[in-house]
Amino acid sequence: MTVHAFIFPGQGSQSVGMGAELAAAFAPAREVFEEVDDALEQKLSTLMFEGPMEELTRTENTQPALMAVSLAVLRVLEKEGGLELKRAAALVAGHSLGEYSALAAAGSLGIAQTARLLRLRGTAMQKAVPAGEGGMAALIGVDLEQARAICAEAAILRVEGEPDRSEIIEVANDNGGGQIVISGRATAIERAIAVAKARGVKRAVVLPVSAPFHCSLMAPAADAMGEALERAEIAAPVVPLVANVSAAKVTDPQAIRDLLVRQVTGTVRWRESVEAMAAMGVDSFVELGAGKVLSGLVRRIAPEAATRSVGTPADIEAFLASL
Repeated sequence: MTVHAFIFPGQGSQSVGMGAELAAAFAPAREVFEEVDDALEQKLSTLMFEGPMEELTRTENTQPALMAVSLAVLRVLEKEGGLELKRAAALVAGHSLGEYSALAAAGSLGIAQTARLLRLRGTAMQKAVPAGEGGMAALIGVDLEQARAICAEAAILRVEGEPDRSEIIEVANDNGGGQIVISGRATAIERAIAVAKARGVKRAVVLPVSAPFHCSLMAPAADAMGEALERAEIAAPVVPLVANVSAAKVTDPQAIRDLLVRQVTGTVRWRESVEAMAAMGVDSFVELGAGKVLSGLVRRIAPEAATRSVGTPADIEAFLASL
């Protein structure tokens, strides 16, 4: 019997038009988009369907928007297809903001509350570091230890006639398949690109992001999320979550709170999370929402597992037919 994990995408999967086909085809999807619009007191759905892209990629918009598409897909599967998450999936997981989508899917958080938390998370992350002072880069063809060594070398700021100083640069995402994302001070990111090239790394590129996510520069955002999550109503999920920062199962609401706070500054251990799910018997990963980024990553980490992306009406029909 197939053992499914439902996985939920993070930043980078957004595109103008996402969710529009779902809204046109299914009333339950429209209900989710309306609920998110009402919670945020903003027509986020119009921005998702029509753009402009530069507004959609503002992190305070991207985060709730990606969650909305993921939850719209799930709501359609539940209402139109009779799917019951706790029977259909053994585990849930999400990449960065996708962890909130996973928790909402598993009944741990309400959709309106999740939208407001993600709006706050995006705003707090943007405010944590002044524009232009932080950055992120992708290193392709490295493992975790190599990436950490590159960060350690790039952290050192040498100015002639002055003692060496250290700048923050850390591993943000271990995405698997030789793809590591690093995050920190913009000047340290520039040095890391040079160090990576000198070490013969296959590819090292600066990412077009608005802030240095998942590193200790995000500490002010972690504090803001700590306060918000302390007030949030969090129930035990109907299936366990495999958390980004621990790469382990969690169901306890207080532990979930703590992990979500740690996640703001901590490494997204996606490779280890997928490996852990496969070790727990998962042989099928179903990505719910926009894009196919996570399915591609899973194929590199656990090539023997089945992968499927469910984000359009046609995807939904095909997935329901496969159950």
